[in-house]
Amino acid sequence: MSKLVIVESPTKAGTIKKYLGSGYEVKASMGHVRDLYPSKLSVDVAHDFAPKYVVIKGKEKLVKELTELAKKSDEVYLATDPDREGEAISWHLATLLGLDLEKTKRVKFNEINKASVQNGMEHPSKIDMDLVNAQQARRILDRLVGYRLSPFISQKIRRGLSAGRVQSVAVRLIVDREEEINAFVPEEYWSLTAKLSAPHSRKLFKAAFVGDETGKVKLENKEQTDSYVVRLDGATYTVDSIKKGVRKKQPMPPFITSTLQQEASHKLGFTSKRTMKIAQELYEGIDVPGYGSIGLITYMRTDSLRISEESRKAGNDYILKTYGEKYLPEKPRYFKQKGRLQDGHEAIRPTVPGLTPAEAKGALTAEQYKLYDLIWKRFIASLMVNCLQDTVKVEIKAQKEGAEGFCLFSASGYSVKFDGFTVLYQADDEEESENHMPEMKEGDLLKFKELLPEQHFTQPPARYTEASLIKVLEETGVGRPSTYATIISTITARNYVVRERKQLKPTELGVATTKLLKEQFPKIVNTKFTAGMETNLDEVEAGNMDYIAMLHDFYGEFEDTLTKAKDAMAGVKIQLEEDKTDIPCEKCGRNMVIKVGRFGKFLACPGYPECKNTKPYVEHTAGKCPVCGGEVIGKKSKKGHTFFGCGNYPDCHFMTWDTPTAEECPQCGKTLFKARGGVIHCLAEGCGYERKSARGKKSDDAENDDA
Repeated sequence: MSKLVIVESPTKAGTIKKYLGSGYEVKASMGHVRDLYPSKLSVDVAHDFAPKYVVIKGKEKLVKELTELAKKSDEVYLATDPDREGEAISWHLATLLGLDLEKTKRVKFNEINKASVQNGMEHPSKIDMDLVNAQQARRILDRLVGYRLSPFISQKIRRGLSAGRVQSVAVRLIVDREEEINAFVPEEYWSLTAKLSAPHSRKLFKAAFVGDETGKVKLENKEQTDSYVVRLDGATYTVDSIKKGVRKKQPMPPFITSTLQQEASHKLGFTSKRTMKIAQELYEGIDVPGYGSIGLITYMRTDSLRISEESRKAGNDYILKTYGEKYLPEKPRYFKQKGRLQDGHEAIRPTVPGLTPAEAKGALTAEQYKLYDLIWKRFIASLMVNCLQDTVKVEIKAQKEGAEGFCLFSASGYSVKFDGFTVLYQADDEEESENHMPEMKEGDLLKFKELLPEQHFTQPPARYTEASLIKVLEETGVGRPSTYATIISTITARNYVVRERKQLKPTELGVATTKLLKEQFPKIVNTKFTAGMETNLDEVEAGNMDYIAMLHDFYGEFEDTLTKAKDAMAGVKIQLEEDKTDIPCEKCGRNMVIKVGRFGKFLACPGYPECKNTKPYVEHTAGKCPVCGGEVIGKKSKKGHTFFGCGNYPDCHFMTWDTPTAEECPQCGKTLFKARGGVIHCLAEGCGYERKSARGKKSDDAENDDA
């Protein structure tokens, strides 16, 4: 018999082919093969939001090839990824290939290894239409919002803008945080620290002022703090009480999609997009010596903390062999999870717990190794015993001889009694150094070294990083783990948000767009409303809600809001400061503004329609033409790509794709240009100077992450 198996990626196809052997043809769909028509709404609102699908441009040949193979095959197995998107791809494939939905075999693999693949092939199911409808509902919702709302904000702010059902909420969170930062008023406060040592120790420790005989005291200014410094001059410091205890520190659970993205950002500096790309590679299969072609991790789009008992046993066996029985808990640990979750997949874990990162390293790229190491250690550590810490808290009374009043200081510390899981792994926000306290007993007279008053100011809330934004999206129920990377890539690529170091800062465009949406479409950028839509999609997936009825409920109110917004803002145009120039209009004297047209930016008179003057927009640079010395300016090709040429054109025909810098060539003094790949070179004829930029590769990687 001839059997055809269709997966999403060529890598996955190659891995599965090795497990199935002869008699099976394994082909890749290369992701989605059919989608809504790209340049139209493609949703028939009048007929229950019927979607109009077409084969994705460039996939026609592939679909024809798969159709012919399906006709020749006795059996067709659809083995796309085990989630909403994967289920929808299987449904689209079945429809295009003319397969009977009742007889088509849908196969799911949570992990790519021989046993999992063979088990999946032996137990196929039907295509889950509830899952497909949840994906269709999300796609249609996003298209309705995007295609109806984007033209409105483009008309009111700048041509070519887009709004998204979830991306707009993410931008709002970042804008709101920036407003909090700008509105923040710092408050002064002080601390008072005593440096002391125990009777039989030379090592100094620090104790913090907490109050006096009246109770706790907050030090608010210098005068108040100085009064306590005077009061403590010549005081005796005595141990008033000691509290000792043992603190249990539990390991973190294995990763889910959101926590993997957060920790990879903290520990490895990876963007969420890069993390998911590398995780996909680890899932789909890598040829590891001694193991063959194998998926190294389970499916990476999940929000469940569940793990199989087989993987638990394999992990326990490794711990027992490597660390000994004392590192295994008496009873297995099961992590509880809050809130609603999709429990179709396990947590993200190694498929072979016994395959250490060190063993796999030779088969992996540097980035694959780093991420596998993170996932493997987190999983193994989650099975290990708690870390035990000896804790001590010391309260110290400072008092002058004969005085009735006194001051209280406090010092605390811990030491590791038993390392437990921390022998292998600590989460980024848990890493801390031990704070050993010297041995003391109540009544001990402590040696005084010095008193340190210090001024402080309260700090504004921090800007979001990718990690902290993902955390708040997850906590508020906006989006789903599989969409976080796309959300962040989209809002940075569209210039609503920029990265400053690791922080996400809104642009003026992002602020203006958010303000407009908050005023005219409050529900669209409301976290609770958007989270409610996600819950509705979950209900569709569970078979508890009709997706067409859900779309009707949303669209009626949305259209009414859009109509009111158009009426309220008729004739209104929001002008961004970044679009204003000091270039005067030759016809009426007004300062011209930057506009975006079909072929890119141009200058226009703000007096339109009274004055219709326009002229080309010139992007000035610091570079000088290596041919004639004129200014090098940025230009756009017909396809929208940026190139640079001499401002004296047509008298000078110098042109380059390389970016001019502010540097001068050390050999000839002409402008240096930066080529792709980070090469800095001189374009003056006969010079030949060239060097590799130290940041070239790193910068290119960063640009690719934002693409």
